[in-house]
Amino acid sequence: MILWLQLVLVLAGLVLVRLVYLLVAIQATSRRKDGAQVVGTKRKGPANTMIVMGSGGHTAEMLQIVEQLDFAKYAPREYVIAEADKTSVVKVIDVEVRREPDLAKQQYEIVTITRSRHVHQGYFSSIFTTLMAVANSIPVVLRSRPDLILTNGPGTCVPICLVAFLSKLFFINRNCKIVFVESFCRVKSLSLSGQILQWITDLFVVQWPGLASTAANGSALGRKKEYFGRLSS
Repeated sequence: MILWLQLVLVLAGLVLVRLVYLLVAIQATSRRKDGAQVVGTKRKGPANTMIVMGSGGHTAEMLQIVEQLDFAKYAPREYVIAEADKTSVVKVIDVEVRREPDLAKQQYEIVTITRSRHVHQGYFSSIFTTLMAVANSIPVVLRSRPDLILTNGPGTCVPICLVAFLSKLFFINRNCKIVFVESFCRVKSLSLSGQILQWITDLFVVQWPGLASTAANGSALGRKKEYFGRLSS
């Protein structure tokens, strides 16, 4: 019994050390002389990209960003959409077909997961739906093993990013990078998703210069945020 307890404590200690290492590494990401953040070394091949869609404004903004991507460098693309969000499915297909009409050359897939929080849903009940969404996200992330996760803050992104971070923690997919682009409508404060995920994302981008130096509570606390100008509208 004592031996098992010692083994559990050692494993817990190793996990804690790994967790601290990841969090410190994220906060201390190297920067070029011009101040831009370096997420990783230059890739030699296309990045397996997972794009988390929201609904309404989130989908519209994310598709504007997707339109700017070099599809040859970000392929294959897997779009994660909350179940019952048929509108986002249609819009994603429209963008993909417009960019590449040849069905044989298209490199994208659409998967759906449980919505973590519904509109006007209470925070207490959303705990349970979020846990269900996390469980639903595990096979999606582990099967895809994305090199890059791109999101702009819909509730759907929280379970996906948490599972991706845990896969890095336990050496399942160490090289996965999470890029969070805060919504253009967030002018003075971060979204709830941004407040949660700012600590585990490899690159956190805001679209208003004043927000780059503030945290969710308006102070200078929180991780470094990058401003590259207006990415969506």
